[in-house]
Amino acid sequence: MPDEKTELKYLIALTMAPAIGPVTARKLIKEVGSAQDVFRQKRKALESIEGIGPQLSRSINESSLLGKAERELKFMDRHHIKALHYKDPNFPKKLNECDDGPVLLYAIGESGLHSKRSLSVVGTRRATSYGKDVCREIIRDLARLIPDLAIVSGLAYGIDIIAHRAALEYGLPTVAVLGHGLSTIYPSPHRETAKKISRQGSLLTDFHSGMGPERNNFLRRNRIIAGLTKATLVVESAEKGGALITADIAFSYSRDVLSVPGRAIDERSRGCNNMIKSQMATMVESAEDIMRQLDWDCNNNTLPFPAQDIDFTIEEKKILTSIAELPEITPGELSKLLGIPLQNILAMLVEMELKEWISHEPGNRYRTRIALV
Repeated sequence: MPDEKTELKYLIALTMAPAIGPVTARKLIKEVGSAQDVFRQKRKALESIEGIGPQLSRSINESSLLGKAERELKFMDRHHIKALHYKDPNFPKKLNECDDGPVLLYAIGESGLHSKRSLSVVGTRRATSYGKDVCREIIRDLARLIPDLAIVSGLAYGIDIIAHRAALEYGLPTVAVLGHGLSTIYPSPHRETAKKISRQGSLLTDFHSGMGPERNNFLRRNRIIAGLTKATLVVESAEKGGALITADIAFSYSRDVLSVPGRAIDERSRGCNNMIKSQMATMVESAEDIMRQLDWDCNNNTLPFPAQDIDFTIEEKKILTSIAELPEITPGELSKLLGIPLQNILAMLVEMELKEWISHEPGNRYRTRIALV
C-alpha cells in the first residue's frame, strides 16, 4: 500500500479526472486496491472493469492530473485545509451510508462533523420575516436543549445564512457545505460569517480549489447537506428550488424530512405545505416537535436557564409551579385552580412566554422553560 500522502495525491487526481464521479471512483479503488493502483493500471486493464470504457480510461490517463493534484496539496498546506477521504476514520460516517457519497472532502475546521446529533436546515433564498423568525427560534430552542447539536446548511442567501448565524449566536457548531472550492467564498457578503464558521464549525466541500461557484456544483453539494445528518428541516420553500432538491435527496437516503408549514396563500411556503400534504415530510412547528420526531431525548424538565436571579411575583410563581406539576393544564383550568380571573391568567401567560419562561404547546397548553429554585 502507498503511504498516506502519496495515496492522497492520487485520490485527488482521481477526483479531478473528467467523468469520474464518486460512485465510479469507489468502484475503481475497490477493484484494484488503491487510488495509486488505479493510475498504475494499463488502459486495457481499466477497460476490462465493468462500466469502465475507453472514454473513462482515457480520462484517468490524462497526463496533467498528477501535476494538478500536487498543486492542490501545496494549496492545502498554505491555507491549512484538511482532506478527509472515505476510508479515513474521521470521515463523516453518515456520508458513507450514501451510494453517491463523496470519496474526498476538503475542510477548514472540523467542529460539527462528528457531533452525536446534527440537523440540516435549508429553505428559500428569498426568506420572509416569518421564515427568518421561525428558523431563529427553532435553532435557539434546540441550542438550549442540545448544546452540542450541529447545524448544517449551505451558506446561501435566505434561510441558509439565517441558520448558520443563529447557530453561531447560540453557541452551536455549524457546518457550511460549499458548492465550490476553498479558494473563494460565495456569496461574497457571507465571508465574515464563513470566517466565524471556520472557528466554531467547519467549511466543507468536495470540490478542489480550482472549482468556482457554478450552478451544477450547488446541485451536487446538496447531496452532502442531505447526507451529513439524520434529518433535513425545510423552512420556507416555493414549489421548486434547491431546498426541495435537498429534501428529495434526504428522502431518497431514508432520512427524516421535516417541514415548517406556512400560509396557504404564500408562494414561499407552497413547497413546504405540499411536502406535508404528500406525507413526504413531517410537519414541525417547534424544537420540541423536532426532538419528538427524531426520538432525541427530551426531558420536559430540561430547561434553558436557572431561576435563582429572577424576582417572581407570588402569582407568577404559582402559575409556573402549576404548569410544571400539571403539564396538561389549560388557562381556564389554571384560573379555577388558582382563583385568578382568566383575563389576568392570559395576560400573565403572554408575558411569561415573551420572557421565555414558558412555551405555548398544541392544545392551548403550556410547558415550563425555567426551573424554580
